[in-house]
Amino acid sequence: MSLTYTESANPFVVAESKPEARALFIRRTYGHLAGAILAFAVLSAMLVNWSGAGELAARMTSGYMWLAVLGAFMGVSYVADRWARSGTSTGMQYLGLGLFVVAEAVIFLPLLFIAVHYSSPDLLINAGIITGLLFLGLTATVFVTRKDFSFLRGSLMIGGFVALGVIVASILIGFSLGLLFSSIMVVFAAGSILYTTSSVLREYHTDQHVAASLALFAGVALLFWYVLQILMSLAGRD
Repeated sequence: MSLTYTESANPFVVAESKPEARALFIRRTYGHLAGAILAFAVLSAMLVNWSGAGELAARMTSGYMWLAVLGAFMGVSYVADRWARSGTSTGMQYLGLGLFVVAEAVIFLPLLFIAVHYSSPDLLINAGIITGLLFLGLTATVFVTRKDFSFLRGSLMIGGFVALGVIVASILIGFSLGLLFSSIMVVFAAGSILYTTSSVLREYHTDQHVAASLALFAGVALLFWYVLQILMSLAGRD
């Protein structure tokens, strides 16, 4: 009696899987990533053009409310990631990815509302193009060099806590983070994408393409946020 390999019944780590299973995982992961980005764009457009968008954006950023919004976003992100990593329910995986996309669209509302109604909508297109090119370059770096970027984990954890501390302090004290902070965060987001892309290939199993797409989408969203912040800052100086 011969045993045949089936991906769903016996998933392997992507780097150790058969070439066809690895290629399928990559196609699924980046296909789901593209779908998440498209869904985010559609939801964001709907929210920004909603009649109550201005009032909601103002409430989200008034006083210490932004701190509560960030806390809620972190909690939802944790739940969404856990659902997306579910090994027992495919539906739960997609529910996690969908929940995270919705959460990203909501937390982006104040920034996108300002960009569309008080700055220039062209900045969104430019930020999207820059983000896309950076993401493609970072992804190509991992796939072409096949370098293990897991060594970035410690630096990213420390940098993430420091960045969160600075953001919280800016809310409590009331100072502006400025162009320098946004530039540093672009570098941080780039490092996060390098690490995540590497870990997707070396740590994820071939049945975890939904969770992998969520992790990559989080990095893309973070990069887009600060690229847009930089462009808006530079536009405001003109």
